[in-house]
Amino acid sequence: MIQQIAVIGLGRFGTAVARTLSDLGQEVLAIDVDEEKVQKLAPQVTTAVVANVTDIDAMRAVGIRNVDVAVVAVGTELKASIVGTMVMKELGVKSIVAKANDDLHGKVLEKVGADRVIYPERDTGARLARMLTSTNIIEQIDLDPNYSMVEMVAPSHIAGRTLAALNIRARFGVYIMAIRSAGRMIVAPGGDDVIHEGDVVVVIGQNDNLQRFKRL
Repeated sequence: MIQQIAVIGLGRFGTAVARTLSDLGQEVLAIDVDEEKVQKLAPQVTTAVVANVTDIDAMRAVGIRNVDVAVVAVGTELKASIVGTMVMKELGVKSIVAKANDDLHGKVLEKVGADRVIYPERDTGARLARMLTSTNIIEQIDLDPNYSMVEMVAPSHIAGRTLAALNIRARFGVYIMAIRSAGRMIVAPGGDDVIHEGDVVVVIGQNDNLQRFKRL
């Protein structure tokens, strides 16, 4: 599903989010007060503009209220981060993700309207981008730059079939480590175990293979 996502603040974190979202085929509106950063990223995203997140009129002018998600990635500037999150809320942005420096900062962001708070020491920009574009993802842990472990709602297409019939390892090169079904956890499931509608699966594999599996 293609979404329109605004990334506000083009430091290392925001740039990672914007680039990865663009690579994943999303419509990215990149915003920063630094014209040099905006120009540098412009060829890699849908739209890039110079604007101040604390200026409600400027945010209204760039059409921020039309985006599906706004990522406020200006965590190092407390005033801009907090006021910017308030501006997103005031303009009626559907989903607001904000970057925080610490727990106290995060609690303030939640109070003023952030739907999700991201801590740079806990979440990478690329990981956030993948989660934003995968509605069935619950959690993702990056094991290294190439491998991840993902907890996700099983795609509806595979419901009602055994692991042997699905042959997921051969088809996608990923491994189902566990299945949470009807309140019970099946660890190291066997070929006869069935994935039911709404089950949660824990999958491990190379990132490219995981992306293929998630698009199943």
